[in-house]
Amino acid sequence: MKELIIAFGLFLFIEGILYALFPSKMKNMLLRLNEIDEKQLRIGGFLFALIGFVIIWYIKR
Repeated sequence: MKELIIAFGLFLFIEGILYALFPSKMKNMLLRLNEIDEKQLRIGGFLFALIGFVIIWYIKR
């Protein structure tokens, strides 16, 4: 459970740094999300989740 909380904190830290350093680029990126098909977003999300799972599994084994 401790690792999950650390991972969530790291996620928030990275996300916050991106918005603090590049606010206009982040706004543009979010606007472009409307142009991407939902199927592509779903596939991309699944791939990132799978890559994250493999990384965690590799580190924890």
